[in-house]
Amino acid sequence: MIEIVVPLVLLFAIALVKKIPWIGGEIRVALLVAAVSSAVISGLNPGETLLAFIDGIDRLSWVIMLSIFGSLYAEAQVKLGAMDTTLNTLRASFGNSPRGLIIAIFITLIIGGSFLGDAIAAATVIGFLVIHSLTELKIKPEQIGMIILLGASIGSIMPPITQGVYLSASLVGVEPNPVMQMAFITVTIGAIFAILESFRFVRGNKMPSELIPQQSVLQILKERWNTLIPLFVLIVIVMANTLFDYNIFTEFAFFAVITEPLMDIPILQGITFQVVSAIIIAIFVSFLFPSVRQETKGVLKNGLEKVNKTVQIQIAAGIMVGVFYASGLVDKVALMTESLASSMVKAGGAFAMVVIGMLTGSQTTAQSVIMTFLGPMLENLNTDPTLIALGASHIAAAGQNMPPVGLTAFVVCGLIGGILNQKVDPLKVMFLALPNSLYFLAIGLLVWFI
Repeated sequence: MIEIVVPLVLLFAIALVKKIPWIGGEIRVALLVAAVSSAVISGLNPGETLLAFIDGIDRLSWVIMLSIFGSLYAEAQVKLGAMDTTLNTLRASFGNSPRGLIIAIFITLIIGGSFLGDAIAAATVIGFLVIHSLTELKIKPEQIGMIILLGASIGSIMPPITQGVYLSASLVGVEPNPVMQMAFITVTIGAIFAILESFRFVRGNKMPSELIPQQSVLQILKERWNTLIPLFVLIVIVMANTLFDYNIFTEFAFFAVITEPLMDIPILQGITFQVVSAIIIAIFVSFLFPSVRQETKGVLKNGLEKVNKTVQIQIAAGIMVGVFYASGLVDKVALMTESLASSMVKAGGAFAMVVIGMLTGSQTTAQSVIMTFLGPMLENLNTDPTLIALGASHIAAAGQNMPPVGLTAFVVCGLIGGILNQKVDPLKVMFLALPNSLYFLAIGLLVWFI
């Protein structure tokens, strides 16, 4: 038990207690201290610890690569003018109301999250487009972070393209369509809840005159449609894979020659993650435009600077995850539920999934670790397999945004902080998003206990 308690206590204490001298509130230190303490208590030697570091960073390599290339892509889109096109289109669509603009932004993030199939991808690719608009509404940076975090996270489990639901259905061994039908209702309610909750950020505010559109949607698109070409290319590549199982990076010999060797190289293999590869293609398309090509140095310099701290946090998180796996901590948290009986199996399983989702920032990891053995246990308790899958996807979605460790929140805060040149506290963002996370947790528990 000590090998579980000590690292978690140190992690939470350093991350949450800002009064601790020098290191209080510094999430990078919290992650590294938790990792080192786990390695020491578990008796890992230096060689095993180093291998655990590499393994952990490799596990999160696609997230790290997504942040790096996503930031470069975002910077290229700013130079291209895609941000202005998107914002002006949203403003023209939803008129003069700040609440209407918030609705438009949530819809955009949710659609993007569903198409891309991943919260971090949606936050990176779509989130940067709306930051300036929300700032002009006098919304605080952490509140902007909450809007982007929830919009992207909700989108990532919104049917019809919902990796979380497909994964839970697969692990339980149930047909996904009935699960998706129910998820569409519950996730939509969660989206409405998030939108209504965000309205308080603009209570009493009026739409600034500079945000009031002077052109119609058709007029804007007629003049500036070409600025959306890189985004269109990105969406087409991703949707071809998610909807039709057609991956251009394996089907096209030119791309396969480049990506296949990288798949065997630790950490670098993160580049071969399909969304990351698609973003790289979109970056190359962006550089076909003179407005981007002429600013090559600025795109590279600003893009990397803006994501510097975010990547440091992700590397620290990867180190922690790697050590937790090598030391057996993740397995021990999972095994804790096996000794529980009756309704405690459900509550204990949900708790374990939330903890792992919170620590790894990944609903995929949480489900993969817990549902493999918890699914059959719940079926033995006569729980409907469809409801098991539905509950698992919602509980895991709740856990990945829980404080103090949610990778999506770190990505979002790094993006916002870089664009606004301000410090954005990821813990505040996660706490602002907590009511919505608790909603998804409650839905998951409810369907399990029916």
